[in-house]
Amino acid sequence: MNRVGILQQPRIHESAALGDEVRRWLAERGVASWTAAPWDDEPIAAPLNETDLVIVLGGDGSTLRAARWTVPFNVPIFGINVGRVGFLSEATPESWRDKLARVLEGDFWLERRLLLHAELWRDNGLVQPFMALNEVVIGRGAQARVIRLHLRVDDDLVTTYIADALIVATPTGSTAYAMAAGGPLLPPQLQNFVVVPVAAHLSLNRPLVLHENARIAIQVDMSHEAYLTADGQKSVNVESGDTVVITKHEQPCLFARVESTGFFYRRLMGRLGFSWPHLDPGPGRPATP
Repeated sequence: MNRVGILQQPRIHESAALGDEVRRWLAERGVASWTAAPWDDEPIAAPLNETDLVIVLGGDGSTLRAARWTVPFNVPIFGINVGRVGFLSEATPESWRDKLARVLEGDFWLERRLLLHAELWRDNGLVQPFMALNEVVIGRGAQARVIRLHLRVDDDLVTTYIADALIVATPTGSTAYAMAAGGPLLPPQLQNFVVVPVAAHLSLNRPLVLHENARIAIQVDMSHEAYLTADGQKSVNVESGDTVVITKHEQPCLFARVESTGFFYRRLMGRLGFSWPHLDPGPGRPATP
C-alpha cells in the first residue's frame, strides 16, 4: 500500500493524538498519508481515488460516516476503536501496530458488507436518496402516537404495522437498533435485510428476514410528524402518503481484516459481557481468548 488516509473523530481528544502517532509510524515505513477530520457532511479534500486504505480513528459512528466517503471509491476501512462500542473496528489503541503492519504487507482479507440504498418518494417525485450501513428507520416524531406503515415486498402487500417505528437493517445493523428492538443477530457474511417493528400495537410484532434482492416499499400513514433516519445520522421529515423504497446498494462497504472470519461471534459475546475461558476448547483447538 502506497497511500493511506486517516480519518480522525474531532470530538474525541484521543483521536487526534493517535492520528499523529499513526502518521509518523506510516512515514517510517515509507507510506504516504493524508489526514482529515470531517464531521456531518463536510467533504474530504483528499484524493480517495488514489488511496489504498482509510484508517478510521473513532467508534462505530465514525465508521458509519466514513463509509459514505469510501464506498464510491471501493477503498477498504481499517478501524482503530477510540469510541464506546467498536463492533466495526479491527484494532484497539494497544493492538493496531501489529495488525496494521500485516495489512500493509498484504496479509489480510477483505470483508464485504451489505449496504442499503433508500429513496424517499412524495407525489411521484424523488425527495432524497440515502445510503446506510446499519439501518433505515421510519418512526414517529415527538408526539407519542403510533404511525401506520404499509409494507410491500417485491410489489406485494405483506402487512400493515401500527407501531412507533419500523427498522430495515443490514446484518451489520442487526447488532444495533434492530437488536435492541428484538431483532435477530445476523453475521456480516449474510446478504439479508431484517425488518423489525418498534412497539407494534395490534399488528405483526415479529421481525422478518428478507432476501438481498428484495424491493421493500413502505408507505407512511399518519396525521402527525414522522421522520426517516439513515444510520442514526441523516434525517428528513416524512409526510403522510410518502413512500420509502429500500433496495440493496450496488456496492458493498469494504473492511480490511486480519482476524479470523469467526471474529464476529467472539466480538459480539465480548461486547455483551459473555466469555467462557473455563470451557475446554477440545483437542488441537486454542483456548477462548
